[in-house]
Amino acid sequence: QVQLAESGGGLVQPGETLRLSCTSSTATLDLWTIGWFRQAPGKEREAVLCINMHNYIEYYNFFVKGRFTPARDNAKNTVYLQMNSLKPEDSAVYSCAATKGSCSARDFSTWGQGTQVTVSS
Repeated sequence: QVQLAESGGGLVQPGETLRLSCTSSTATLDLWTIGWFRQAPGKEREAVLCINMHNYIEYYNFFVKGRFTPARDNAKNTVYLQMNSLKPEDSAVYSCAATKGSCSARDFSTWGQGTQVTVSS
């Protein structure tokens, strides 16, 4: 069973950066496709982007393309979400999820608890 844990969220001002981490103590993440998702209060969860085990990246949300970038550090068994030029509308709980399938299939079976990101002046 894959267990995921996110960290790195916080309160930042518009235009600032955050780097979120997704790690696992039960699975080797470089063998999994990892997706990032977010959910704002009162809204449905939305898909942000995905990185597969070959480091292919698929953006599900084109409003973050150019500002958000995923990356892997296999030595640390961690997948990062680098978020630059943050906007208030990026505020949400961010979660990572894992699948053995492709990014396009979006068949994510395991989810982390999430980390809160708040962008406000």
